[in-house]
Amino acid sequence: MSETTKRKSGKKKKRIFRRILGILIVLILLAGAGVYTWAKLRDQYTVTYDEYTATTGTISNSLSFSGSLALRDSETYTASGKATVRTVYVANGDEVKKGDKLVRLSNGSTVTADFDGRVNQVSVEVGDEVASGESLVQIADFEHMQVSFRVDEYDIGDVAVGDRCTVTATATEKVFESAVESINYISSSTGNVAYYTATAYVDVDGDVYPGMQVTVTIPQEEAVDVVVLKADALSFTFENQAFVFKMKEDETLEQVQVEVGVSNGNYVEIKSGLESGETVYVVSEVKEDSLNGLFSSMFGQTQFNQQNNNRQNGGGQNWQNRQNNNNGGGAPSGGSPGQNGGGR
Repeated sequence: MSETTKRKSGKKKKRIFRRILGILIVLILLAGAGVYTWAKLRDQYTVTYDEYTATTGTISNSLSFSGSLALRDSETYTASGKATVRTVYVANGDEVKKGDKLVRLSNGSTVTADFDGRVNQVSVEVGDEVASGESLVQIADFEHMQVSFRVDEYDIGDVAVGDRCTVTATATEKVFESAVESINYISSSTGNVAYYTATAYVDVDGDVYPGMQVTVTIPQEEAVDVVVLKADALSFTFENQAFVFKMKEDETLEQVQVEVGVSNGNYVEIKSGLESGETVYVVSEVKEDSLNGLFSSMFGQTQFNQQNNNRQNGGGQNWQNRQNNNNGGGAPSGGSPGQNGGGR
């Protein structure tokens, strides 16, 4: 090969090498820029926390059931035989005592009240001809009534004869003290869940009548003068261990296990791990920019490396799904509804 040919071949190889080297440098620069950009994109998000402050108060839970009021004593008095009405001693709305005269008939019979109550309806007048069995007067006791309510198979073990309860009239919101009088343990339901009928006697006053809907509430557990926390502030491990997040002096969060006690579904007693007045935090929102969200959706997950912490008041949902068996429950007495936020 001539010298001229060798020189041309050498120059050609150098040009190819420089091109390859240039391409490699460009690729390295692009890769570096991509890594830097990706890292920055992953950094662009903000975590917002809800704050909850523990307080001291009294907390209780209860079971609640729906029912309706019914008369315990009522009687419609009828004619014992064919006769004429001679005397009517009462009028609609009159209060009567046991033994009071109601109606006198021509056949010599006099109808009297068998119990204390109120005249609900007078069906005859003086001079009316009545046949045997025809209605004369109806008396009802509107002060002493009863309520029957259904208890499902999951709660029947927690309800017993003698349990104290409150009966709240839905329409008037009047509350009456009572107790479970009886339980029929033979289920009449035909579905997948068995129901049992319990009965409570209740003494009522004016504006409460038979047929009205009521709520029967049976108290369960109660904790007095204890540390109380909004249930939303709790989180749980896979082993069902409750914990909260506390802020350390360097403004980072640490996970602290707590022991829980009585819960009403909205609030929970904290037996250990938290003192009254301490504030805990729950992640309520994570915001990221649109590009980060795009990359997250492309790769199927989001990994957070940096947190810009904001704090606000509010609530999460960590505890609520675990509280299916308690009823009722507003703010515990002694607590602050503004800081803490209870049946079947």
